[in-house]
Amino acid sequence: MPVAELDEAELSLWGERFGRALPLPAFVVLRGDLGAGKTTLVRAIARAQGTLEPVSSPTYGIVREYVSPRGAVVHIDLYRLNSVDELHQIGWEDILRARGLVLIEWPERAEDALPPEHITLHLEHVPGRPDVRRLTW
Repeated sequence: MPVAELDEAELSLWGERFGRALPLPAFVVLRGDLGAGKTTLVRAIARAQGTLEPVSSPTYGIVREYVSPRGAVVHIDLYRLNSVDELHQIGWEDILRARGLVLIEWPERAEDALPPEHITLHLEHVPGRPDVRRLTW
């Protein structure tokens, strides 16, 4: 697995390159603790897709959909889900059929329901370096 240690600007640049190269449809899960940079990476990937509005954290709405020239970009934050049984309440079956890009934060809440062909990005804090994150993919 490739690994990189990146500050926020570098993480954004990496996300933009990844987003431009990503063939669609794609299902990308982002793992990491609170504050690890998942939403920063989602914003960069969505920006590379050409989303027409800025990406915000969907923690309270859980699912946000954005329009891009390449198709829909669906951003999901499962942090507030208590169990995989709640996935049907957010339209999980429709999300799985999406033909664009689906980006999921806190995928642990849907572990057994994730499609097998998903791409995993993992972010973590680097001890002693608060401005740097370790990205594994």
